[in-house]
Amino acid sequence: MANYAKASLPVIKRLPKYYRYLKALQASGITSISSRELASQMGTTASQVRQDFNCFGDVNGRQGIGYSVESLLHMLEGLLFGNGELLPAILIGTGRLGKAVSRFIATSTNGFRLIAAFDVSEDEVGKTVNGIQIRHINELDTFCRQYHPQVAVLCLPREGAMQLSGTLVELGIRGFWNFSHYDLSVPYPQVICENVHLGDSLMSLGYRLRNE
Repeated sequence: MANYAKASLPVIKRLPKYYRYLKALQASGITSISSRELASQMGTTASQVRQDFNCFGDVNGRQGIGYSVESLLHMLEGLLFGNGELLPAILIGTGRLGKAVSRFIATSTNGFRLIAAFDVSEDEVGKTVNGIQIRHINELDTFCRQYHPQVAVLCLPREGAMQLSGTLVELGIRGFWNFSHYDLSVPYPQVICENVHLGDSLMSLGYRLRNE
């Protein structure tokens, strides 16, 4: 029986990495793996791997055999993708970053479906991005009330993200994937923000190269 309340944010953030590694193992024809072997790939400990999986149910490896790769993938797919229904998402900001992010959503099997894109630039409005027509931001209210998107992908300057976030929550948005160079936080416990800072990753790489 799954006990999602036991899962901390660090555990949840490790799930996609488990999924990637296990998909690679499956593609290589590997059917079982021990917690020690999986921990080695994850950069953690066998004890941590076992604790992570125990957060989501009675997941036990077989003595001398290890975990079933197929069973772990089935569990992770249920956790990450639910029943397979894609979450409707909208994109706000269709500059170069927005277009790149929209391509990722459109081509990756990540559990989301892009249903609309918005911008304020008259040069962008009316064009298409990955088969989605770009609408003017003034249409946001009407569109959300009619089609009920659950996720907003923000690829706009921080000031725009700050101004729009409250409106988007009022329009039913439950989650933000935020690329706006601003740590978005909304005062509603039911709304989830995933802040993405590409520069942080690049600076971390630079630090390690210079100091390690």
